[in-house]
Amino acid sequence: MPAFHFDDSNIRWNTLEGFEHLSYSILDIDERNGIIDVLFKFAANRQIVLHRHKALNHLLVVQGEHRLYHADGRLKEIRPVGRYTVSPPSDEPHREGGGAEQDAVVFFSIRGDGLLYEILGDDLQPIGTLGKEDFVALYAAQQSAAK
Repeated sequence: MPAFHFDDSNIRWNTLEGFEHLSYSILDIDERNGIIDVLFKFAANRQIVLHRHKALNHLLVVQGEHRLYHADGRLKEIRPVGRYTVSPPSDEPHREGGGAEQDAVVFFSIRGDGLLYEILGDDLQPIGTLGKEDFVALYAAQQSAAK
């Protein structure tokens, strides 16, 4: 059986100021049920900003390796392509990134209202947040830019 190749050339990737090594494409927002579906692209061999997941996340690795790192930068876990994970809210800070040779593309289904992610500095102190309303605004901007 031939290997599956994920082609993201038709996906309009967006970036967030201050979030290096990360791109996103919001697929859908179900405001009534508090579900946000997003593709995140993590740059190969890089780590994104330190953060905490404050809402339930369902994840599926679509391309590459999804790597998780402890707050101090040590590798915590490698999730290969095809891995499905349910990640409950947690106060444990971590970083995420792509594998050694290929960007990781991960489908996130974020479940919750209000605060979804807490962004931290290297000193573990909060420096920002991302909530449901932030994603709603990003989705509106993404849709406007696509027209």
